[in-house]
Parts: sequence; C-alpha cells; structure tokens
Amino acid sequence: MKSRVWIVFLLLAGFVSAQDPVTMIRRVRVRVSFASGTCGFSTQVRLVSRSGPVAEGLANEQCVVDFPNVPAGTYHVIVSGQNLPDTDTGSIAMDSVSSNEFEVRVTRANEVERANGATAATANPLVSAVDLGVPIRAQKEFDKANELMAKQNLSKAMESLNRAITIYPSYANAYNNLGVIYAREGDHVHEREALQKAISINDHFAPAYVNLGRLDISTNDFPSAEAALNKAAAYDPTDAMTLVLLTYAEFMNHHFDETIATSRKAHTLQGAHAFVHQVAARAYEQKRDGASAIEELQQFLQEEPTGSRADIARKELAQVQGIVRGSHEKAALTAAQAQ
Repeated sequence: MKSRVWIVFLLLAGFVSAQDPVTMIRRVRVRVSFASGTCGFSTQVRLVSRSGPVAEGLANEQCVVDFPNVPAGTYHVIVSGQNLPDTDTGSIAMDSVSSNEFEVRVTRANEVERANGATAATANPLVSAVDLGVPIRAQKEFDKANELMAKQNLSKAMESLNRAITIYPSYANAYNNLGVIYAREGDHVHEREALQKAISINDHFAPAYVNLGRLDISTNDFPSAEAALNKAAAYDPTDAMTLVLLTYAEFMNHHFDETIATSRKAHTLQGAHAFVHQVAARAYEQKRDGASAIEELQQFLQEEPTGSRADIARKELAQVQGIVRGSHEKAALTAAQAQ
C-alpha cells in the first residue's frame, strides 16, 4: 500500500490583503473510474487552481471524493495513487450553477506495463529504507489515519498514528503525519517534536523538512525556515511548492539574489505557483531594478489575472512603473540641463 505523506501549506503573509467576497460552490464531487473497475485504496484527488493546491482528499469505497465549500473558479483535477501515474484533467471551470460532478478515467501503471510487456519497477525516493519494512499492522493503522485525516476526524487519526508508531517506532511517515495533525490543532510544540522525530529517523525525508519550514515561517523564524526548505529542495528538487515556500523565506531573510534564482527554478516545474513572480518582483524592487520588477509583475498577472493578489499586483505595478518613468524623466531633464 502506498504511504500517504501529508504536507501542510500556508497562506504566505505580507503579500495578500483581505480576501474579496467570492462565490462558493456547496460541493464538488469527483468520481475516479479505473480501467480495471477496482478502486485503489490510496487513490487521492486534488483540486489545483492557478495559485496552487486548494483541496485534497482520499477516495471512499465508491471511489468518490466530495469537496465542500469550494470557491468558484478554474481548476485542474489531479488523481494519483498506488501504481498510478498522476492524471491531470486539464482546466475545468467550476461555478455555483453547474452540477460540478466529474468523472476521471485512469489506468494503473502496472496495467500499462503489462500491456506494453514491461516488467521494470521504480522506487519512491521519499520513502526511507526503514519505512520499506513497515509491519502490515502498522501500515493498516497508517492508512486508516489517512482516511480519517481526509474526513477531518483528527482525534481518531491521531489515535491510529500513535498505534502505528507503537507497533513500529521507526515510522517516519507516521511521525510526519502526526506533526500535520498537531499543526492543524495549533499545537506547535508537539508539531515540532513529531517532525524532528521523523527527520531523526530519516534525515533525507523531504516532506518533514517542508512541514518544519512551514512551521518556522509561521513563527517568523525565517533563517531556520530557509535552512529546512533548502534541505527539502535538495532531497526532492521536483516539488514546486517547496521552492515557493523557500522563495518567500529567502526574501524575508533579505537574500534577494537567492530569491530571484529560486523563483526561476520554481517556475520551471509542473504546478508552479504564480506567487513566485510577486516575490521576485519585491526582490528586484529592493535591488532597485524597476524594469525587472515590472516584468515579474506582468508575468504574475498573465498567470493569475483575477483575485485579491492580482489586485495588489496591479497597484504595485502602477507604482513601480511610475517610479521608473519618473526616474527616466529626471535623467532626461538632467541631461538637457547639462547641454
């Protein structure tokens, strides 16, 4: 069974204002249809907007995931799971008028391999060697906790994770997910303890470093956040959201050249967040490079043209353009006076 590792993402403060009123969809329902007709126990469905992940959940026995109270907008529905390559539906417009019930047809990797006569298997780089030997009883408790977390039943999920850890004390994934529950409950002391325990078991475990970095950002410890997120990016360089968080931490540490470089890396990856352009623009502003700041803000607005962050970006763009225009006019006046 594929282990589900949870990562908590946060709204990055300092770059957003109060949210404008939005239209909410009471429920979005996604049904996953497998070629074999059998639903995978660990099948996960994510709703991803232009700004990044919005909601995620595990499929129930009918291979259905319900998402309540989703803001109207355009989303990608992404399905993943055991032996299942990520399946992306492409852009889907969702509003309060339509039915908002979707079916996604998927095919497991081993079914494709059998059809092609392939036999090779690949390993998940985020799974530690100790987790490969997890006892079945511990794995069942872990999977049960995942289902409970997806249903927001955090107290029962915590009980299952603690049982999994009692059975198998070296369960890094379980400690990481326990840290996520503590984060949702606002218990930062136990959250940090759980994440650090996961890292002590597997010091290459990227999700735990991401969650630790997120925790450090939430407590304004940006140097520690940058250190943790740099490790996460080194161990899993393909995760765009890690780089988004790292970009923000670098900016808050006044590491402006690193901010710009990381934002460029983030934007080359699938699922990258338009937000990195906004952070890069601020870095260029600090470097007194108005032209580059303008380019970043314009790119941001191309990728995220609506919403509260877009409104902020437009105001900022007008301000930077005004400063650059004034600088050019002053330089022209000075040159004319010198003649």
